[in-house]
Parts: sequence; structure tokens; C-alpha cells
Amino acid sequence: MVQVNDFTFSGLHMAGNTSNVVGSRVTPVFAAQVPGLNTLGISMARIDFPPWGINPPYTHPRASEILTVLECSLQVGFITSNPENRLIAKVLQKGDVFVFPQGLVHFQRNIGHTNAIAIAALSSQSPGVITIGNAIFGSNPDIPSDLLAKAFQVDKNIIYQIQSRF
Repeated sequence: MVQVNDFTFSGLHMAGNTSNVVGSRVTPVFAAQVPGLNTLGISMARIDFPPWGINPPYTHPRASEILTVLECSLQVGFITSNPENRLIAKVLQKGDVFVFPQGLVHFQRNIGHTNAIAIAALSSQSPGVITIGNAIFGSNPDIPSDLLAKAFQVDKNIIYQIQSRF
């Protein structure tokens, strides 16, 4: 009972609205948007950044990502797993590609003076996205502030301030 619309998506040619607190917009093309991707193990996304906009630290629990810069330059990186927690980072120019291994925390930032555009390909039709700040400080209900204060080695009042922003 499939139809042609189950296999198409229109809109990646249009810039996403980046007027938000982080300065980026991800336009996903996952199985939720294109049902024909279901069970194929692939998906993609367009990411738009104004100057100095970021895609804040996040992870895909079910996919690796390969990112291609289409416009401007991006600083990108990921953090290796414990105990090293080593930052692997690079500045990418138009046409450059970078790979983010599945499950590792990673980020992107536009370091140019014009809008940046990137396309991400992912190894899952439903990669999942966990934005670290949102997950830690914006959970519902809140993670107990004393636990976060101990984990981040800061005063509870700092945790309350951060949680109030999420």
C-alpha cells in the first residue's frame, strides 16, 4: 500500500529558521518524515547556522554520522569515551567531510562570517538525538539538583540557574 509520497521529501533547498538560543536549525529527513526510509538503515539532515551559531553537544544513540560542509566553515568535534575523554576536532571548509562515531558526544560551530550549511548522512532511519544540555538540565522531572551539583562539582544554586533556562 506504499505511495510515491512515502519515498520523497521536499524542502532541503530552504534555509531553516536559526533565530533560537543556539543559532542553528536541523531539518531532519528521518523515517518520521519519509516513511520509505523505514528499515533501510539510512537518513539525513540539513543543518543551518548563522555566524557563530552552534549545534550544541549531542549524540545519536543509534547511528554514526557523516557531515559534509556545503557553505562556509565549521569547527566540529567529538569526545572519545571514558577514561580518555579526548577531543577530536577540526575546522572544516566547504566540501570537507567529517565522521562522528555512533553514540559519541559531538558538536558543530560556524566560525565564519556568513551563514553555514551542512548535510549530515546517518546510518539509521531513526538515529535518535540526545542534546546533552537539554537532557541534563531540562529533564522532566528535574534530575535532583544535589546530584547534579556533585556531578559537576558546583554549588546547587548554579544548577538551579541553569535548570531555569531549560
